[in-house]
Amino acid sequence: MSKKHDKNDQLSKTLVEKILDQAKIAYTQFEFPTEQDGDVRQLKLSELNVDDHMIYKTLVMAGQKTGPIVGVVPVDERISYKKFAKITGNRKVGLIPLKELVATTGYEHGANTPIGIHQKYNYPIYFSTTAKIQPEILVSSGKIGRSVRLDPRKLVKFLGAEFADITEEDS
Repeated sequence: MSKKHDKNDQLSKTLVEKILDQAKIAYTQFEFPTEQDGDVRQLKLSELNVDDHMIYKTLVMAGQKTGPIVGVVPVDERISYKKFAKITGNRKVGLIPLKELVATTGYEHGANTPIGIHQKYNYPIYFSTTAKIQPEILVSSGKIGRSVRLDPRKLVKFLGAEFADITEEDS
């Protein structure tokens, strides 16, 4: 069961939430249950009372020309390596190895957030075009199990990111 937090019942703020406050971008705090899955902690999607299509994961990849690039897609969709490579001007892209993730982004697997990554590294960031048509999405707030719900158009503008067709087509 996810917990939505309002002003009267706030969690302590993450650095990401403080960045959003400073930028005057409205958000709602969320806390989700997590579970250990091999070497990483994952959201327990089966216990969420939020539409999976509203929850976005932040994938950090590397291209041979660009270096690190960030794709933000719904958790119920897969990123298309081919589309992502083409949009970013690379021949090929691949996920950053788990052991290099913290050094590359400052975040462990499951806590990557486009907001914190932008603040620290300013890598190119691309959001799935599906986010553009949603009134609100959830992205990580920099800690495993913590997210913020906000307007994707305001977030993309703040990050200097782009909307792009980066997900695989349903078969």
